[in-house]
Order: sequence, then structure tokens, then C-alpha cells
Amino acid sequence: MLGSGMPSAHDFSLSSISGQEQSLSAFAGKVVLLVNVASKCGYTKQYKGLEAVWREHKDKGVVVFGVPCNQFGAQEPGTEEEIQQFCSATYDVTFPLAAKVDVNGDAAHPLYRWLTAETGGPIAWNFAKFIIGKDGSIAARLEPGVTPESPELKKALAAALAA
Repeated sequence: MLGSGMPSAHDFSLSSISGQEQSLSAFAGKVVLLVNVASKCGYTKQYKGLEAVWREHKDKGVVVFGVPCNQFGAQEPGTEEEIQQFCSATYDVTFPLAAKVDVNGDAAHPLYRWLTAETGGPIAWNFAKFIIGKDGSIAARLEPGVTPESPELKKALAAALAA
């Protein structure tokens, strides 16, 4: 596992896109694929693959969790309602989405401050991926260009599920 600090992802919570508090401790015992997403990015088409991962693996203990962020080229300018509508209408997204957050800088969400501190620095762009193990530890960090269909992501998910 990459993370070496005392906290775990289960110590954090995010607001869901509909405004409810979502504690990551609710996902204890499951593997979480956490992705900072954006609706107007060259990588936006990854929503299709993320949804496929969710549909294929949700019954096996995998949660895909999208976290909208507008820090990279202002590529997520919409409101939470607009983001949810876009994701649903364009990519038939059914996996959970968070409310929009910052992932880098002084205003970064505490979860992302912890993730980036534990894994070597700031998020490079939209669609950076973290795989959180069943125990809340960081199992893998994958860069934005690593697609949901890639062998690298599939191998990291399988390893986290087997752990």
C-alpha cells in the first residue's frame, strides 16, 4: 500500500452531488476507485469506461466515485445539477458523484490534501485516479491518461480486491 500515514480514506467524507454528507467509512470493506472528473475535458469520454467498471464490479465490492473539479482549464464550470444531468444524459452514469471540490492548492478538499501528500504531490489534470483499499489505505494512484479499460487499472483493481 502506498499510504504510510496514520489516517485512512475512511476518516474523510465528501458531500454528494445532491448535498448529503457521504462518509468514506461507509465503503469500508469495499475497494473505491476515486476519480476527479470534468464534463468538458479531452478525457471526459472516460465516463463511459468508469460506468462500465462500476456496472461490472459493483456487486464484487468496487465503488466508483466521481469527484467533479473545475481547477484544470475550467473544464467543469457547471452547477452540481448541471453536472449530474450531463453525466446521466450523456454517459448514463449511475455511480456516485460528489459535489464539486478543489483537489490542489490551499482550498483543496482535506481528502485530496491527504491523498496527494501520501502519493507524491499535486494532481496533474482531470481524471486522476486513486484506488482505495478495503481498509481505507491508498492501493494505487493512476494518472489521467490511464483509462478505465487499461490493463494497468484492471490489475490495480484486482490486486486491491484480492488484498
